[in-house]
Amino acid sequence: MTTNALPPLLTPAAAPVALTGGRGRWSAAPAWLAGYRGSWFRADLIAGVTLAAYLIPAGLGDASLANLPPEAGLYACLFSGLVFWLFCSSRHTAITVTSAISLVVGASLGDLAGGDAGRFRDLAAATALLVAAIGIIAWLVSAGAIVTFISESVMVGFKCGVALFLASTQLPKLFGFSGAHGGSFWERAGHFGRHLGDTNRTALLVGLVALGVLIAGKIFLKHRPVALFVVIAGIAATPLLGLAGHGVKLLGPVPAGLPAVHLPAVGWDDINALLPLAFACFLLGAVETVAIGRMFGPKHGNRLDANRELLALAASNLAAGVGRGFPVSGGMSQSLVNEGGGARSPLSGLIAAVVILLVTVFLSGALRDLPQPVLAAIVLVAVAGLFKVEALRHLWRADRTEFVTAAVALLGVLGSGLLRGVLIGAVISLVLLIRRASRPHVAQLGRIPGTRRFSDLARHPDNEPVPGVMIFRPQSGLVYFNVEHVCDAVANAVAARPEAPRLAVLDLSASPMVDVQSAEALATLADGLARRGTCLRVVEARAPVRDRLRAVGADAKLGGVDRFSTIADLLDSDTASRQADPPPRDSFPAATDSPAPPA
Repeated sequence: MTTNALPPLLTPAAAPVALTGGRGRWSAAPAWLAGYRGSWFRADLIAGVTLAAYLIPAGLGDASLANLPPEAGLYACLFSGLVFWLFCSSRHTAITVTSAISLVVGASLGDLAGGDAGRFRDLAAATALLVAAIGIIAWLVSAGAIVTFISESVMVGFKCGVALFLASTQLPKLFGFSGAHGGSFWERAGHFGRHLGDTNRTALLVGLVALGVLIAGKIFLKHRPVALFVVIAGIAATPLLGLAGHGVKLLGPVPAGLPAVHLPAVGWDDINALLPLAFACFLLGAVETVAIGRMFGPKHGNRLDANRELLALAASNLAAGVGRGFPVSGGMSQSLVNEGGGARSPLSGLIAAVVILLVTVFLSGALRDLPQPVLAAIVLVAVAGLFKVEALRHLWRADRTEFVTAAVALLGVLGSGLLRGVLIGAVISLVLLIRRASRPHVAQLGRIPGTRRFSDLARHPDNEPVPGVMIFRPQSGLVYFNVEHVCDAVANAVAARPEAPRLAVLDLSASPMVDVQSAEALATLADGLARRGTCLRVVEARAPVRDRLRAVGADAKLGGVDRFSTIADLLDSDTASRQADPPPRDSFPAATDSPAPPA
């Protein structure tokens, strides 16, 4: 195995310890710290202890999802929590391991590790470091808007797929027998069905009791550390009921103390192999972390800086990676617990990390007697909210295309695995974005009765068409990948008329930009319509659009462009010209180009 050192970008020395804000802004303290009040500390202390009580069992459960030892989840929560508060702009976001990322990690590293548990841990830690590197680069280029490239519909489908995949991994543990090693959701589900006869009744009973208590807690004791109570009760029940003697599998030894902080032993080939996984984890983490901040920001009156959240995410993953953990992200349920506990600032996250530190150093030995069915129940309940049936119903009612998008993302996760499912979701989002941008609506306008204004004829059938004139308004900027659709829409609409209109008007008031290729395409469209006996004129073009049309020489073919003429003005000029001296069809008078400077 190659053990070349990681590049300098991934070393602890590269950590942005004193960086906050966006590109070009350097500060040693987070913005929220300047306004911190001493009266908030008590609320932050209570919220921090409550958050730690929720993070500990969640960390143990998610570590099992990632196929890592339980202490890896504690280390990830601990080290990321020690630094996240220094950089974040959201006051309530809690950094943690999450089920979605844990499942992606666990399902993706098995082949690379080759059955070597130590190498598996190194690869998981290296993935966190790569996520940190991607996050730092994203922060440097102010790429906070990147999270908007994955639509909510895709995320709904992805999370539903994750929930089903999770059930296929945890149900065997709940029933007391071994699950399938690797494979898709369908293979795991088939394995579960074939081995139902191997159910350990004692394990199933323990798991169902834990499941019932957790569900009752979510209904009657929302945002309370019920999972911690279940963990303590499960540990106490193991010696009292002799669960080990009844074949119930236990968590096993959890090392006490802290790990040696060092870089994972991976080489350049490993880094190249891990890049797709790291990008998927970063994408999931960025979307979740920024979404949480956007949810809490308006509610509590604080402004979210998406770029600083990327920096905080990068710093947290850097700390988790060197601390023998695995990739982390903002956690929705954990953040709700933090807010429900009364947190007033990110200091509650630091307090939670300190509590986890004390548990890791002094109390980790007690965790060895935790029954695996109890842990499986905790994981199942914690991520049950990922399968949002109501969100799917809403998409079905609101937009069938969005529902199909969510369904494709869901099936991508179930059929191709979590990592490919993330990438499928990202590709679907980009394809939908490009498709919508490449086919903007081109409205045909009519006069609003009794006014000099014009609006969409299709939406308002009572509008009055202008005889011998067709008026179009593209609802988008004109760029190389959509101008052909706009020109085709205009040309086809004109060709569909039994008699060619004498005038076609292109209202560019809704087009903030036109690139060179689009300007030339409009000139070509004008030539094509002129051969049919139709003159094309442009009105209400914005200053940058007028400049571009003039720069490529297209304004002459469009009758000139100015900042004064409206649709109504052009029609008045047409009427007056025809009444004075009806011109030949190919000599419609051009608009006078104003010498005034562009607006």
